[in-house]
Amino acid sequence: MRMLINVPETVVADALRGIAAAHPGLTVDVENRVVVRRDAPVAGKVALVSGGGSGHEPLHAGFVGPGMLSAACPGEVFTSPVPDQMVRAAAAVDSGAGVLFIVKNYTGDVLNFEMAAELAEDEGVQVTQVLVNDDVAVTDSLFTAGRRGTGATLFVEKIAGAAAEEGAPLERVEAIARSVNEASRSFGVALSAVTTPAKGSPTFDLPPGELELGIGIHGEPGRERRPMMTSREIADFAVDAVLEDLRPRGPVIVLVNGMGATPLLELYGFNAEVQRVLSERGVVAARTLVGNYVTSLDMAGCSVTLCQVDEELLRLWDAPVETPALRWGR
Repeated sequence: MRMLINVPETVVADALRGIAAAHPGLTVDVENRVVVRRDAPVAGKVALVSGGGSGHEPLHAGFVGPGMLSAACPGEVFTSPVPDQMVRAAAAVDSGAGVLFIVKNYTGDVLNFEMAAELAEDEGVQVTQVLVNDDVAVTDSLFTAGRRGTGATLFVEKIAGAAAEEGAPLERVEAIARSVNEASRSFGVALSAVTTPAKGSPTFDLPPGELELGIGIHGEPGRERRPMMTSREIADFAVDAVLEDLRPRGPVIVLVNGMGATPLLELYGFNAEVQRVLSERGVVAARTLVGNYVTSLDMAGCSVTLCQVDEELLRLWDAPVETPALRWGR
């Protein structure tokens, strides 16, 4: 497998140096693996901190900036960051208004963020946590107890980040983050396996002509394998799986997300099918985002995330944001 890297051991550090060079609005601590918005701490503002294994870019470092995260903590590829990273991040961004940890539901992330919260509290930082667990494909997997955290992480970080930017107190920002997670569901599909730099070969076997329905963002098994399906058939299956669980009673925000190796040409074609299914089911798509946002290195495939919104959540989604990977209104 050919990769644009030096050696697997330095792939994360090399990427962090590149992020620092490309985005002067960020402060990047390569050694300690912490990415912080340059103007942090912002007086009177609740800070949002997230993180997880590398390999899902632009999640999470690509979402650091005004209107979204205050800091992100990248771990090794597909490996949770360690508690010291989150403690450093919390200390760097805390203005005295408190810090919200946004945690995807993977066992390592959950344990390390919990430990970090305790350590940060010992240092006088008020910390609350919100768990993201939106994946409807499976209940338990190789990395989790309960549902996995996937595409809804973007919705939680954006909408809660907007509330924090407006000066909402910690309790309100936390409540909004929880409501967004509860209103969101996701389903992923793999058309190829993922290859990590350390292994250099696919991490699981997906024979030619087959796809995996319900794949996780680390290549965790999904619901079932089938012979290759058309974009239309995949949209029918994925959107129905989400709607069956979410049962929205109002408009939704749609995320059609690429897993890393699927071209935008195909993602936009898939979005057309997703919109068709929603229309046929009587669901209004208030906003739609298409692109590679919560990825799995070089995996080909996609995921669909729906978030049911009211006027307030939609207003916060539309609020200005300025990060490397998401920006509008500024």
